[in-house]
Amino acid sequence: MAQTVGRNIAAPLLFLNLLLYILALGFASWSLNKLINGQTNNPGFGGNGATMFFLIFSILASVVGIVSKLAGGNHIRSWRNDSLAAAGSASLVAWAVTALAFGLACKQINVGGHRGWRLRVLEGLIIVLFFTQLLYVALIHAGVFSTKYGPGYRDTDYGVGGVDPAHKGGVGTTARV
Repeated sequence: MAQTVGRNIAAPLLFLNLLLYILALGFASWSLNKLINGQTNNPGFGGNGATMFFLIFSILASVVGIVSKLAGGNHIRSWRNDSLAAAGSASLVAWAVTALAFGLACKQINVGGHRGWRLRVLEGLIIVLFFTQLLYVALIHAGVFSTKYGPGYRDTDYGVGGVDPAHKGGVGTTARV
């Protein structure tokens, strides 16, 4: 029971982040389509000089975030330290790209101008995703500090055999088939 503390907290956050990344991908894709088609005079769009960069990084952050949630779902399911490496590195990369989109969202808000409701929703989604993804990265890596919160990088108890004699000071005389 003690090893499921991190899993019970990370699983709902993983699902929430997945939904938010899918919404952000939808809004960013729609907005980039309108921008490419030259329909920036559409009352639902608007924008400023930072819009193109913001949309590109929002799409990139959303796609990387969705893919990292697939690795995170596998880790939540198995909850072992070998799946922790994949989920942890993917979530860290997703957070880094989301941080870039977060900076551009702040710049877009700072520049101002007319921005439609879809761009404002996308800005809000990216800002929320920046903080929730950071919390998710912290929860995934919490097992490094204590096995109470999840599998750590130094745990070796995931083998299907008995005790590995090489790690217990014995001589490794097991036969391989």
